[in-house]
Amino acid sequence: MDPLFLVSLLALGAVAGFAAGLLGIGGGMLMVPFLTMLFTWQKMPLDLVVHAAIATSMTSILFTSLSSVWAHQKKGAVRWNIVWAMAPGIIIGGLFSGGAVFAYLNTAWLSLFFALFVGYSGYSMINGKKPKPTRQMPGPVGTTAVGGGIGFLSGLVGAGGGFLSVPFMTWCNVPLHQAVATSAALGFPIALANSIGYIYAGLSQDVSQPGMLGYIYWPALLAVVAVSVLLAPQGAKVAHRLPVGSLKKVFGGLLFLLAAYMLYKAWVAFAVGA
Repeated sequence: MDPLFLVSLLALGAVAGFAAGLLGIGGGMLMVPFLTMLFTWQKMPLDLVVHAAIATSMTSILFTSLSSVWAHQKKGAVRWNIVWAMAPGIIIGGLFSGGAVFAYLNTAWLSLFFALFVGYSGYSMINGKKPKPTRQMPGPVGTTAVGGGIGFLSGLVGAGGGFLSVPFMTWCNVPLHQAVATSAALGFPIALANSIGYIYAGLSQDVSQPGMLGYIYWPALLAVVAVSVLLAPQGAKVAHRLPVGSLKKVFGGLLFLLAAYMLYKAWVAFAVGA
């Protein structure tokens, strides 16, 4: 592996892991655009770059989520009742997204879809409107249905679902720190279901790029995870000390920049017909 490529992956893992613990986002929102850049730099085929970036990012959340949620649980911030209610829907939505839909979206549309959702996430973080004080989480059936939507959409963009679950929970008057901690826990079933789907879809499409397990580029996965699992608990600790609301505004601005990059990738892919 190119030493500069390896250093870049390690740095990305550090930032993504810290952000995962801090904001409960899984780190995928950060990793996908940068992995797209790094894989392009390494001359990965254009029609595979975004698929590999999304699948590799999502699979890394399997490990980052466990590391992050352990630190949040020490503070008693994880709402496990919400996790158990959402998990069945998340798994179903993730398997359907990663295993049935993901492989059939071309690079251009996948890039555009990711850019739109990252932009929405940035808007949600910056907007910061307070919900009605009487609003609460829906019942078990409604929460499971919401989990299905989060699992499905997360699978298409390679994120841990925090870009949807944190705004949704705070909209339902779940305290921000609890929403962040619970979102970190939700990242595991999201990543597990979609990772299984990405492997199945990639094998069924006969992806032949060296280093690929389905759509997952495992050399990059190992490098990113080696650092992200160490930094996620540190981010979680900081999340319980600092006003996360103001940090989310800064992060929202970063998401707008990443969305702009993925819009550019979509434009390039549409231009060459990828």
